[in-house]
Amino acid sequence: MVVHLSGHPKRQRRFGLALRGERLTPAFWRVACCAWALLQCAPQGAWAWGAQGHRWIATLAQSQLSEAAQHQVEHLLALEPGATLASISTWADEVRTPATAAWHYVNLPPDAPCRYDPLRDCPDGACVVAAIQTQRQLLRSQATDSQRLVALKYLVHLVADVHQPLHAGNAQDRGGNRFQLQFAGRGTNLHALWDQGLIEAPAGGPAQWVARQPDRPAPARDPFEPASWAEESCRIVAQPWFYPASHRVDDAYVERAEPVLEQRLADAARRLAAVLNDSLVDARE
Repeated sequence: MVVHLSGHPKRQRRFGLALRGERLTPAFWRVACCAWALLQCAPQGAWAWGAQGHRWIATLAQSQLSEAAQHQVEHLLALEPGATLASISTWADEVRTPATAAWHYVNLPPDAPCRYDPLRDCPDGACVVAAIQTQRQLLRSQATDSQRLVALKYLVHLVADVHQPLHAGNAQDRGGNRFQLQFAGRGTNLHALWDQGLIEAPAGGPAQWVARQPDRPAPARDPFEPASWAEESCRIVAQPWFYPASHRVDDAYVERAEPVLEQRLADAARRLAAVLNDSLVDARE
């Protein structure tokens, strides 16, 4: 999370009081110190893919569900009238707590080139790879519908998360959150760029990617390998071009990133559909 004061005259005037020697109240400093502490402790990747990216993945995945899986999805979503896969796709971020924050990412160390080691990288199962495995088991189980709905919500979100390259990034810069950039004339960071900036950059945003996707049949049984999905993301981050050398995102970077981004979104949707097709059928057999 980054706080930018440029372009906000009222904020500039407020913080400029200190520069003019005017006294700021103790209450102001207590709030400022608390805010700073929260910024330093904020978990990496607070909003993976952004709401638009998550909804895009969920919408495309729903179009690839088998008839049996679609029936099960409708059965579970009926517990929350009006809900869709797209509408629940951001739920896991909305209810995030310190206990579940680590479920959204995994850090793969740079000295072990993109190889996932659960003992090293996922202690106590606190990472996105283990969280996906756990929630899939719950969705496939004979748990109550309410419990299985929660598992469905987590799976829809976390399968998308693991395909965001920086959710298998480096702990040193908090998955790109500390790598500051200039994009479209504004300050941002690398994680936010991939979460939202690149998705919204093309004319039409994610909608134009949805329109480019052909009608797809339900995917064949896809190997359930969340560790491999994380390793794929890590290898993208490891590419020499991924961290802009100048800290400025130019047209060349966007042109190179866009097909990678679109492929990750499409892969996430395809694999999510495959997971649901398998898990929701087996759940009641």
